Amino acid sequence: FSPRGMIGVAHTLDAMDAYTRRVNVMRLNGMDVDLLDLQQVRKLLPYLNYAPEARFPVVGGMIQREAGTARHDAVVWGYARAADRLGVDIAENCEVTGFLRDGERVAGVETSLGPVRAKKVMLAVAGHTSLLARKADLALPLESHVLQAFVTEGLKPMLDHVISWSGGHFYISQSDKGGLVFGSDMDGHNSYAQRGGLSVARHAAAAAVSFIPALSKVRLLRQWGGVVDQTMDGSPFICRTPLPGLYLNGGWCYGGFKAIPASGFCAAWTVAKDEPHPLSERFNLERFRRGCELDEEGTGPFPHLH
Repeated sequence: FSPRGMIGVAHTLDAMDAYTRRVNVMRLNGMDVDLLDLQQVRKLLPYLNYAPEARFPVVGGMIQREAGTARHDAVVWGYARAADRLGVDIAENCEVTGFLRDGERVAGVETSLGPVRAKKVMLAVAGHTSLLARKADLALPLESHVLQAFVTEGLKPMLDHVISWSGGHFYISQSDKGGLVFGSDMDGHNSYAQRGGLSVARHAAAAAVSFIPALSKVRLLRQWGGVVDQTMDGSPFICRTPLPGLYLNGGWCYGGFKAIPASGFCAAWTVAKDEPHPLSERFNLERFRRGCELDEEGTGPFPHLH
């Protein structure tokens, strides 16, 4: 974990209003976060585009001093090792091909290595949630989109913070090896292809140069895409499904990795007690049937992570 702090940069007064709301919510939850005016942003991030004719002028921002970055693969293997020590069996290179049923109840899964019977089964497979749910004849209100990330050649230390920018739906930070890691919007079309689309790569590169003009001559080294499951209201599912014995933790859009500790606790409660945890009872499938979506417009692409 690299505790550099995160700075959000606003390009409109509407964006500052959204940051104000977010800062107030985070402060109520005990977090060290403040609003920044233009001069404070300029002092912390002198390399941004402050030109008067800039297409997306900087007007202010916010800073969360306790935020940082973590290596996704290292965190995943940390969870896996801890689960292994607790007696959890982890089957690698094992594809789920279907579900075992006992009447209407889900009683396990069919896999490429053979059947696995279980009293309870949870779907926690991110962008492939709808594909697996379909194998159980369950249609979910989800779309799968590709989210791309990019890494530049190594540079001398330049960025001291994780930075997000409302103007280009853009984020950027610098790795320990010196590469700048950045990304932007999701691919607009539904897809399970993890290579991503060229149009989004061009958009992300253009946003990088608009935001930090000094990056115009920096070379990209690599790019990859990950599939995310997107709900229509930007909020996740942590709930039982209509099929007895089948539970769901998905629909996290951009935010699943950061929400694992809290969502994992709530999901475990739901499976163990066969009832929703009080913190997650609204994150159910029923909200779409009843038209009671969770409106979190002010939190941007990272809902419920305060």
